[in-house]
Amino acid sequence: MVTKKEAEEKISQLQLIEQSVQTLLVQKQQLQAQQQEIESALDELSKTDKAYKIVGNLMIASDKEELKKYLQTKKDTLDLRVKSIEKQENQLKEKAESTRSQIMEGLKK
Repeated sequence: MVTKKEAEEKISQLQLIEQSVQTLLVQKQQLQAQQQEIESALDELSKTDKAYKIVGNLMIASDKEELKKYLQTKKDTLDLRVKSIEKQENQLKEKAESTRSQIMEGLKK
């Protein structure tokens, strides 16, 4: 038999897990927005001969191929971070489901 205190602890754990999932979702959305910006920049870069890079408050001329390489590297890094977040998200969702099942089992007894 599950005590009231144990049930409350499990529910509290579940809430923390769900908050963590929400935090990860926000982070993932931000990273995906950055990915889209980079993809858009790469697309625009392929349509032009001149390239410029913003540094602080300045826009300076930059080598097109160097800029492409920089953006692609940044995009690859973001891809890895998104995959990592998705993995964490899936692990937390599984943990949440397990905790939810434990709570339901405890309530049935």
